[in-house]
Amino acid sequence: MVSPRLRPDRDTEVRPSHVEIGRSVITMEADALRELSDALGDTFRQAVEMILGCKQRVIVSGIGKSGHVARKVAATLAATGTPALFVHAAEAAHGDAGMVSPGDVLIVFSNSGATVEVQPLCIYAKAIGCPVIGISRNPNSLLSRTADLGLLLPKVEEACTSSLAPTTSTAMMLALGDALAVAAMRARGLSGSDVRALHPGGEIGLHLRSVEDVMHAGDRLPLVGLASPMPDVLVTMTEKRLGIAGVVNEQGELVGIITDGDLRRRARNVVFGTAADVMTDMPRTILRTARVQEAFELMNTHRITVLFVVDERQPRVPLGAVQIYDIAVPPAPEPTLGAPR
Repeated sequence: MVSPRLRPDRDTEVRPSHVEIGRSVITMEADALRELSDALGDTFRQAVEMILGCKQRVIVSGIGKSGHVARKVAATLAATGTPALFVHAAEAAHGDAGMVSPGDVLIVFSNSGATVEVQPLCIYAKAIGCPVIGISRNPNSLLSRTADLGLLLPKVEEACTSSLAPTTSTAMMLALGDALAVAAMRARGLSGSDVRALHPGGEIGLHLRSVEDVMHAGDRLPLVGLASPMPDVLVTMTEKRLGIAGVVNEQGELVGIITDGDLRRRARNVVFGTAADVMTDMPRTILRTARVQEAFELMNTHRITVLFVVDERQPRVPLGAVQIYDIAVPPAPEPTLGAPR
C-alpha cells in the first residue's frame, strides 16, 4: 500500500482547497465587518456615552465563544483607559454576581440573545440599577428586551460548515468591542503618557518611555576630547561598550562622533592620529524627553545605531547615549514547520 505522504497528486489537490476555504472564511468575515460598520448609528453613540458616564467599572460578560470575546473586550477596555472586569455569566449565578455593583455598566455578548446563562446576571444588574448593554443579532430576543440598550449585529451566516460554530459572529463582536473601547478612549483624550501608564511592560511600554529612562549616562557615557590620542579613544570605546565615542570640545559640547565605520574609513589615522582626525562632525542627537519610539524611528531612518541625548536648554551638551539594541524588541522566532503532508 502506498503511503499518503508519497502521493504528490493528492497533495496538489488538497492544498489549493485549504487555501480557497481559508480565503472564503476571511472574505465572509471581512464582508460582515463592513456590514457592521455601515450599521453603526445612534445606538452606538449612546453605548459610548453610557461607558463614558460609568462611575465605576464596565462589567463585560458572556458564555461560550461570546464569553471568550467578552474577556478580551474587558481587557481592551482596561488597556485603553476604561476600568473594566470580565465576569463569567454562569459563575455569576453562583455568587460572582457580587462583582457587579451600583455605578457599574454591564455589557453582555450573546449572538442569539437567548442564552439562558446570561439572564440571571442581567436581572440582578437591573435590580441594583446597573445599566445593561446587550449585544446580539436578534432585536426581539430576551437579551434585547431586557437590556437598557441593544446593539445589533448584522444577520450574516457563520463561516463554518452549516453555519453552526461561531465564527463570523464572534469576529463582529470582537470588532464592535474594539470600536467601543477606542471611541471611549478618544473621547477621554488619553495621551501617550496615559497609555504608557497602562502598558508598563512589553514592547508598547518600552516604546512609550522617554529616552532619558533608557539612556546610558554618567560613567557609562563614552566621551573623549578633540586632542585625545586614538589609542586612548579605542580604550574608551572598548570599556564603555557602545561601539562609539563622542568627541567634545573644551566647553563640553558635542562636536563629533567616532564609530566603527570611522575607524575603518580612516584607518591610517587610528595609530598616530587624534580624535579630531577620525571623527565625523555634528552627530545626530535627540532630546531626553523624546519617546523611545521616536529614537527608534530616527535610528532606522538614518541607519545609525546610537544617538546622543541632550537637553533643550543645552542642545550641544551630551547627557547620555541610547543604543538601538537597548530599545529594539526582538521579533519572536519563526516557527519551524514540518514538511506538508
